[in-house]
Amino acid sequence: MKRSGPLAVSLILIATACNSKKPSEGKAPPVATGSGSAGSASAGSGAAPAPAAPAGLDLAGMNRGVKPGDDFFRYANGTWFDRTEIPADRASWGAGAIASELTATRVADLIKEAQSAAEGSEARKVGDYYAAYMDDAAIENKGLAPLEPRLAAIDGIADHKGLCRAIGETLRADVDAINNTNYETPNLFGVWIAQDFVDPAKYSVFLLQGGISLPNKEYYVDASEKMAEMRAKLRAHIEKVLTLAKRPDPAGAAQRILELETKLAQAHASRTESHHVKNGTLHWSRAQLQQNAPGIDWTALLDGAQLGSITELVPWHAKATSQISGLVKNQPLATWKEYLAYRLLDHASPLLPKAFADEAFAFYGTTLAGTPTQRDRWKRAVDATSDAMGQAVGKLYVGTYFPEASKQKVAALVKNLMTAFDKRIDALAWMAPATKAKARAKLAVLKIGVGYPDTWRDYAGLEVVKGDALGNAHRAAMFEYKRNLAKLGKPVDRDEWVMNPQLVNAVNLPAMNAMNFPAAILQPPYFDPDRPTAMDYGAIGAVIGHEISHSFDDQGAQFDETGRLKNWWTPEDAKHFAAAGKALAVQYDAYKPLPDLAVNGTLTLSENIADVAGLAAAYDAFKASLNGAEAPAWNGLTGDQQFFVSFAQAWRTKMREPALRRRILTDGHAPGEYRADTVRNLDAWYQAFDVKAGEALFLAPEARVRVW
Repeated sequence: MKRSGPLAVSLILIATACNSKKPSEGKAPPVATGSGSAGSASAGSGAAPAPAAPAGLDLAGMNRGVKPGDDFFRYANGTWFDRTEIPADRASWGAGAIASELTATRVADLIKEAQSAAEGSEARKVGDYYAAYMDDAAIENKGLAPLEPRLAAIDGIADHKGLCRAIGETLRADVDAINNTNYETPNLFGVWIAQDFVDPAKYSVFLLQGGISLPNKEYYVDASEKMAEMRAKLRAHIEKVLTLAKRPDPAGAAQRILELETKLAQAHASRTESHHVKNGTLHWSRAQLQQNAPGIDWTALLDGAQLGSITELVPWHAKATSQISGLVKNQPLATWKEYLAYRLLDHASPLLPKAFADEAFAFYGTTLAGTPTQRDRWKRAVDATSDAMGQAVGKLYVGTYFPEASKQKVAALVKNLMTAFDKRIDALAWMAPATKAKARAKLAVLKIGVGYPDTWRDYAGLEVVKGDALGNAHRAAMFEYKRNLAKLGKPVDRDEWVMNPQLVNAVNLPAMNAMNFPAAILQPPYFDPDRPTAMDYGAIGAVIGHEISHSFDDQGAQFDETGRLKNWWTPEDAKHFAAAGKALAVQYDAYKPLPDLAVNGTLTLSENIADVAGLAAAYDAFKASLNGAEAPAWNGLTGDQQFFVSFAQAWRTKMREPALRRRILTDGHAPGEYRADTVRNLDAWYQAFDVKAGEALFLAPEARVRVW
């Protein structure tokens, strides 16, 4: 899933979004994992109901002409892959995207019903938020008027102190990567309020690099023709936005802004460097902050960010923070003002007149992701409403589409997976008893959330105004930011959910020793209580196992049972674990999705470890659930074959080239095709499909990676 904040380790990115949402700005937030969303007939959209995933397994989508041992992804998905056209409004399509589309249409129906709820009720707020987003006539009529006060404030910045305060006012809780928030993206820095890595009893402020329009630094520093073209298109996009807003000298300003963003990108840590959890152990006092990053007036910035009372923070990207600070001091004030105005306009574009929204999609949707057509407005409105009032919308979804029986069955699956993982730890011949004891202690305290949170979030303090789409988005962003700020000084809440129930995704929070499995991922093709159990273990079971394994991947294994970043390994065990990880990285380095670009085995290592360990634990749990009996055959497939095909079909994905390129360069998850081929590391897969030496995926037994 997608990495999202210092405390989350993500799982799948099953439903990669393909719309005009902004890239994640190279922040590579520290440790998290997730997946996607789903639907029926849309609320007033006129669209046909989204197709549900096939019951059981999609036999017609397989290609039995491909040997499983040569290309298991194609064996399980080849006919589907060859016959499927990616929808025009998507950068990718697959199992998770189908589930997401179905969920979106169901949510749209629920939101439409909420428009007639009692005035002042939470449900009515949901309905009013959606209705304001859908009122494109009102948005068109208002033009830039809703932004004029903020643009005037930027134009009025008179000195360095005023600039620093203005930058501080744009800091936001960096939840973009978890719930796909696409409004109010922070400038220069993102803020994450999360459990401290050194003292897990308290919350700390984590400062993350940001401030660029392209996905990460490689897009700015790579000298290739393709990336040079991308930078030229960014410059043209900036000029177009400034022209639409009638800002002065749009061509010159666009060039200056691009040069400034390039300097910011050059200062950034790489995606791989951002991946290291030890970045979270460095704490700077206020005095050290000013000493180590002297180009910023930190008192002014933190006051602007409503963080004036903090005594220290965690600079996740310490070197980048220092270098960005220098740019704040030595780059012209006039250029910074142009930059801030552009960023404000660019982020607000989806809620500005159509010309702005179309330009935002043309660049972020088509140029960066290869998506030909912008998503229908009702779909964007569903996303925006879920972003703003996620748990309020989730409450509506769960009440209709997630029965208690499903929750209980998934909880039983989780219990079985935990038992299987515990037994796998106990059976590790290479691990010392002391390390095993620590690992099992950590497993024992994992807190599993299934479907939805025990306590729903209260939105009473959020003001939603009819007909004020942009104002609603701004107030929602500030509401979320202040909700996070309010955590400071309070006990850590391990029950907090970081994903909305209507999201097709899952997450592990290794410092909090907690996991979330939202209701929307607990549907086909991942979970279906009416199909053979083997299929559920192969799909949602592997997802659950993956998330459990994130507590023991190359990052999660560095946290102890209290959530403290602390070594609990013997030297020999740590050496063995590192060697297994290195072997897996080499395995993934060999995959080359594009002629000029291979998978980065180091960048994707955490997810790949979780895939291998999670699938192995899911298989053990599946076999244990049979109590020694044989699983029933289904349409000619044995139980083991059902398990592995179900796993591969859960990774069914087809991506456009620009989206695939961005995924490889910026994401900690390998493309779905290679995640499906994780099976080559399990002995049981070889037996299930009679895989022989000489076939493309064959690994000699000693070369198969066995991490947990």
